[in-house]
Amino acid sequence: MSASTPVSPTAAVPSPTEGIVGIAAGLATSKIIAFFAHWPTLVPPAAIAGGFMFSAAVGIFFGYYPARKASHLDPIEALHYEELIMSRNPAITLAIVLLVTTIDAGAAPGSDLEPELRGLLSSALKFSVSELADLERGKVVAHRLSATAEGEAGAAGAARIKGRKEAFIDLYRDIVRFKRGPGVLAIGLFGDPPSVADLAALPLDTHDVNLRDCRVGHCDIRLPASAIGRFRNEIDWTAPDADAHAATLFREILADNVRAYVSGGAGRISEYDDEKRPVRPVDDFSSLLKGAPYLDELVPGLAAHLEGFSTNPLPGAEDIVYWSKETFGDMDPFVTVTHVTIAQPVRFGRVIASRDVYSSRYLDASLSVTIASDAVSTPDAFYLVYINRSRADALKGAAADLRRSIVERRAKNGLEENLKLTKLRLEGAAGK
Repeated sequence: MSASTPVSPTAAVPSPTEGIVGIAAGLATSKIIAFFAHWPTLVPPAAIAGGFMFSAAVGIFFGYYPARKASHLDPIEALHYEELIMSRNPAITLAIVLLVTTIDAGAAPGSDLEPELRGLLSSALKFSVSELADLERGKVVAHRLSATAEGEAGAAGAARIKGRKEAFIDLYRDIVRFKRGPGVLAIGLFGDPPSVADLAALPLDTHDVNLRDCRVGHCDIRLPASAIGRFRNEIDWTAPDADAHAATLFREILADNVRAYVSGGAGRISEYDDEKRPVRPVDDFSSLLKGAPYLDELVPGLAAHLEGFSTNPLPGAEDIVYWSKETFGDMDPFVTVTHVTIAQPVRFGRVIASRDVYSSRYLDASLSVTIASDAVSTPDAFYLVYINRSRADALKGAAADLRRSIVERRAKNGLEENLKLTKLRLEGAAGK
């Protein structure tokens, strides 16, 4: 004999608090849209009342009807029946699982993007539905990334390119030629093992490494306290060739740092003491990796390889370590060392990751990921995705939000231009 359970009216009717919260959220959203889009929004009182009445009616019907029906069932029988249906119809269970998986992956009917890539773009990188639609139509898209910690700025962008992704990988392998441009003043590769001779073509003058007044807590470039002490103790600053000797010593220190990074030996720079507040680039990079859990989803073991190059080899990967002297807008030139890893092909394409090993100015740590993935419906097209997150001490403290906004805007605009140039370059080569 089944027991009947009374229906609670409060289970069916939305509370006044819920309705008020909904109205407030709608009004707040309209004001936010008006502020950022620079057009006024009008929310008539009738629309508010109508919306609340309709939602209440829907809540009453779809809350009351199932509850009333359930009240006439024996609880044990109801649970047993549901369990029986699921166990005897595994197809239903599978359909539910597939439905949830599809929703989570952000799949779209007829999409030209590989499902895994589309899921990454929509979930981890927060590309909107409209951005993905623009991307599939051939438009270059880019946006800022939310910071995961103080002092961080990031951007992500993508382009659909007519051509073969292998052609892009081949271009990238020749990193010296690939990176050359107006902002790259000089560039070169480190050998295996790295040596100071690899830096012979690095031009340095007092504008790049002005070390005459360098001391701990106040130095023109990023150096640890031990290196700062060497410049004060080993250079005779009264000699006419003091600046040339300082440049030579800087190259030696930089080569020692890269050699230690590659081999895992002693001598790696783990702290910058040029400012009052020390910067620990190794820790900052570890934090960047924690904010990019998708790395190991793309290529298992890639994150560990980037964090511990010497102790965590990545099977089949190609590793390149290069130096460059670059400038960004009207900023002073800076010397940087970058490690690039070109991973073996994965299910949906190719993945390239790069990290900052050293930067004489501005950057505390940087992580970039480039993905080249074939278009689903077109054999001679692929999607190029670029992601960068960087940490900089200058983006901390007073007015940090304003400075970060400026940096992110410039990074987004620069990323868009770089993707457009790469698209033109590759599509032009493919058309020949």
